Amino acid sequence: MIRTFAAIDIGSSGLEMGIYELSEKFGIRLIDQVRYPIALGEDTWSSGKISYRRVDETCEALAEFARIMKGYQVENCRAYATSALREAQNSQIVVDQIRVRTGIEVRIISNSEQRFISYKAIAYKDAEFQKVIQKGTAILDVGNGSTQISLFDKDSLVSTQNLPLGAIRLMEIMRHMKTTAEKEQKLIQELVDNELVTFRKIYLKDRKVENLIGVGKVTLVLYRRIMGEVNQRDRITVEEFNRFYGALGRMTLDQIEDTFEVNAVYASLLLPAATIIRQVLEVTGADNIWVPGTLMLDGIAADYAEERKLLRFNHNFANDIIVTSRNMAKRYKCHMPHIQAVENAALQVFDCMKKYHGLGMRERLLLQIAADLHSCGKFVTMRNATEYAYNIIMATEIIGLSHVEREIVANVVRYHLKTFQYNDIKIDAKPSRSSRLATPDNLTLTVAKLTAILRLANSMDRSHSNKLDGCRIAIKNNKLIISTDYVGDVTLELLSIEEKADFFEEIFGIRPVLKQKKKV
Repeated sequence: MIRTFAAIDIGSSGLEMGIYELSEKFGIRLIDQVRYPIALGEDTWSSGKISYRRVDETCEALAEFARIMKGYQVENCRAYATSALREAQNSQIVVDQIRVRTGIEVRIISNSEQRFISYKAIAYKDAEFQKVIQKGTAILDVGNGSTQISLFDKDSLVSTQNLPLGAIRLMEIMRHMKTTAEKEQKLIQELVDNELVTFRKIYLKDRKVENLIGVGKVTLVLYRRIMGEVNQRDRITVEEFNRFYGALGRMTLDQIEDTFEVNAVYASLLLPAATIIRQVLEVTGADNIWVPGTLMLDGIAADYAEERKLLRFNHNFANDIIVTSRNMAKRYKCHMPHIQAVENAALQVFDCMKKYHGLGMRERLLLQIAADLHSCGKFVTMRNATEYAYNIIMATEIIGLSHVEREIVANVVRYHLKTFQYNDIKIDAKPSRSSRLATPDNLTLTVAKLTAILRLANSMDRSHSNKLDGCRIAIKNNKLIISTDYVGDVTLELLSIEEKADFFEEIFGIRPVLKQKKKV
């Protein structure tokens, strides 16, 4: 069965739509693509709001997109908005206007979701992707509002960071400076280097990066000019890029327009974007850039196809999220044997309680992340550590998680040691693909359930000695029986589990009890 699907990307410099045919047999096939240039990001980063004139223009363009979708008999559509709308103060008004005037439901996605979707588009090129990431690799996603650098090592995503370095954002800074073209290029280099120096110290220490994967619309435009439209090679060497960069720096804006066949607005973005790529090449020491030629639209289609089981990735994306969380725990000097013990216990309890909590695999993943990060606040202070842990999690983007999901994790960590306050759980419940997580009441209940499980799991390793490793968990007569064959002293675990039992019973109606089969 072939499904027709439309992906819409509402970006900083334009609106873009791809019409795809999706099937289990043939995978993903792009059959049409439409682009409408509109600089929404200019409004956001200059005034903080998108002007009504541009809102009106956006609605008219999307109405035309809707007519095209109707012509193709599109069965389903996903429209995602990124940094321009995400950072605009009037974003919800804009989204509502689009819905009322075009019938298109727009979802504003977090930066971590945006990069994860782009990352799925690359992973769709399965064989080459798996080959490249076996060695030290960085994915460089140069956007108009920001730049994301994600580091891979031995098939796993080890870290990802978002830097406030976007082509439009840099141009907005330059616009207020009266200077020569040569001076402007040096100033952009300095701005980029200033952001990269901290990244290099923290994330590139003792790490060898051999390959750079370049994604994003502007990277693709630069690649096509460097390599030529007829060249089938999808890799650019450092030498090829540096020669091109030198030539680009000597061009006037008019020459860039003519050479790249773009308008003045887009032409002004190419040098800042190329500067970001050049400086990242220099900082990482990568030998080449692989340009897979994927766009955000491809990622949206791949994500949808995977959900509908029309596509299966060989790469384990959930594992990337977990590895990233564990690396974050290491960065904040968490006691990793204890972290692993709590994670194992939490998942064991979650799986045993399926009939009682009614949660799914996504919530199980959030619990796992909360277990990994539950003690990161101690890096700041041992006193009131859960408040600092909450702030650390909310200040750190975890790739693949929406803003709402990150808030759930942060609140679970926040309340795993302090009295749970139902009325204090305030989560910005924006529309989500998961209807179960869509309302404030459901979100509070989800936080309460995961908190109760994390509290119990943490108490099961109260001595930080993993004494209950290999324990068995079963539910009998409204009791969660935790049975252990450990022959040593489990007094700390026994007292701690009893202390956490009231809240667990309050949430699930099941009381946890520790039973030691063999005693000293």
